[in-house]
Order: sequence, then structure tokens, then C-alpha cells
Amino acid sequence: MSVLTEIHNRGVKDILIACIDGLTGFPKALETVFPKTQVQLCIVHMVRNSVAFVPWQQRKQVCADLKTIYSAATESEAEFNLELFAEKWDKQYPSISKSWRSH
Repeated sequence: MSVLTEIHNRGVKDILIACIDGLTGFPKALETVFPKTQVQLCIVHMVRNSVAFVPWQQRKQVCADLKTIYSAATESEAEFNLELFAEKWDKQYPSISKSWRSH
């Protein structure tokens, strides 16, 4: 929080978007100092976290299916692709689609 306060004291009045790596407590600290900031979890970290427990043989396919979500042209297309992903992978890895929905 002290880093964010220092940034604010140096003249930064607002941050539009913050892409973070999932550091616990950081979104709350951002909200305290810069309340209008949109917080988004880094896509690279999302994918890494998603495949952390996927066997090596399936990672390429899971990553390809995740790419259809984060590279979608619209939010509705991304939501549709997430549903397709869930239908295909939730039996084996239910936590992946749950994580993407929450973030």
C-alpha cells in the first residue's frame, strides 16, 4: 500500500486499468488508493494457473481451448467459448472454468 500511496503523492490521480499477477491483498490496496481502477488478472498468469495440474499430454489442447476465450472479439463470444470449454473439460478439471468465471 505504501508504494501506491507514494505514487498518488507524486501526482498520479487515477489509474484506469491494473493488470496484476494475483498477489493477495493488492486489489484491495489499489481500491483504497485508486477507487476507480479496473483490476484484471494477467492472462499469462491465468493460463499458467489453469494448466498447473493438467498433465503435459493435455496442456497443448487445454491452452488452445483457453485461447478461444481470451482472444474472443466480444464479451459474449468469450462467454460462449467459456461454456464450450466447460462442457469439454469440466469433468476432468472443474476448477479451470470456475476460475475463469470468477476473474
